[in-house]
Amino acid sequence: MKIALGVTGGVAAYKAAELVRCLQQEKLDVQVVMTRAAQEFITPLTFAALTGKKVITEMFGAEGAAPANVESAIEHIAVAQRIDLLLVAPATADSLAHFAQGIADDFLSTLYLATKAPVIVAPAMNVNMWEHPATQENLAKLRARGVYVVDPDEGYLACGMTGAGRLAATEAIVAKVCAVLGLRHDLDGRTVLVTAGPTREDIDPVRFLTNRSSGKMGYALAEAAARRGAHVILVSGPTDLPVPESVDWVPVRTTEEMRNAVRERAADADVVIMAAAVSDYRAAVPRAHKVKRGDESLVLELEPTPDILAELGHEKASRILVGFAAETERMAENARDKLARKGADMIVANDVTQEGAGFDTDTNIVTLFLRDGREIPLPKLSKFDVANRILDHILEFRKS
Repeated sequence: MKIALGVTGGVAAYKAAELVRCLQQEKLDVQVVMTRAAQEFITPLTFAALTGKKVITEMFGAEGAAPANVESAIEHIAVAQRIDLLLVAPATADSLAHFAQGIADDFLSTLYLATKAPVIVAPAMNVNMWEHPATQENLAKLRARGVYVVDPDEGYLACGMTGAGRLAATEAIVAKVCAVLGLRHDLDGRTVLVTAGPTREDIDPVRFLTNRSSGKMGYALAEAAARRGAHVILVSGPTDLPVPESVDWVPVRTTEEMRNAVRERAADADVVIMAAAVSDYRAAVPRAHKVKRGDESLVLELEPTPDILAELGHEKASRILVGFAAETERMAENARDKLARKGADMIVANDVTQEGAGFDTDTNIVTLFLRDGREIPLPKLSKFDVANRILDHILEFRKS
């Protein structure tokens, strides 16, 4: 995963070098961005040596450098789009004021406004600056906007005073980064197989049967499991989604192809999560040539596709098996029935007629139906957060 580390101009800037190393130990790809003031305390060369990357110090290039071109002029947009998180440590009172007021007069403040990634700030300053109402008001604004704040520690400060304002311990900052990104180690050594997306069943060389699944829920599960240390196999029907990093991606098209891909790999999996919206029916006899339009009604004979979840349920051995149920009526009744018939450990059910829970959304509203009889409704959450809740309960199964 890629993060940008913003280093601003305080005495604690030197601690950012150690922070880079600790972030790299979490297998994070770090791009350092420095303000001009930060360069008075530590040189860009230090961070370039640690990261093996150019350190971004200016919006349009340093003085005496070649004239800015289009690529350098929009570099803040490119960085903003490719990072998974922006961390500013240390964050001075000045940088917090810029962020809170939306002032974009250097690369870092412009990057803050341009990114949609989560933002963490770790303030460090004199105790009087920290306690000043202006600083506290700026922090309140940032928190209200969803910015995560790692409060400074108390102790002896570089100015000679004692009190709050010392940059939080490196371990605390890294822990917050891991928590925000969902990086954990509770699935280390586990193999998680996830299916995602729709399948397509040909009617003729031009037309096919499919459904409205975007694959977002399955891809969120794959990414969440990978961030928690699992070896992830993602068997995916056709989608337009980018493949999460560190995931073994197996593209398929039809239900039969998905069945074969899953069965070939299920024996090596500790957990199988069937999040794909598999086509329930296919043409009994696909046409070899395009069916021509006519004035008469067309009757298409359909036959059931293989029930992959049920097959796995009948021979699941010690692996955890999770299925999904997209319903439009009697959700709870249908989910409980599916849980029993398929031999699953969990059914994740949602009413796709609810706003924020249907197809091709970034959020979901689900209820978890567990093999022990519990029913756990979740509020509307991002699909990534839903994925982590599902994984949390899977880990309960592993312990029981």
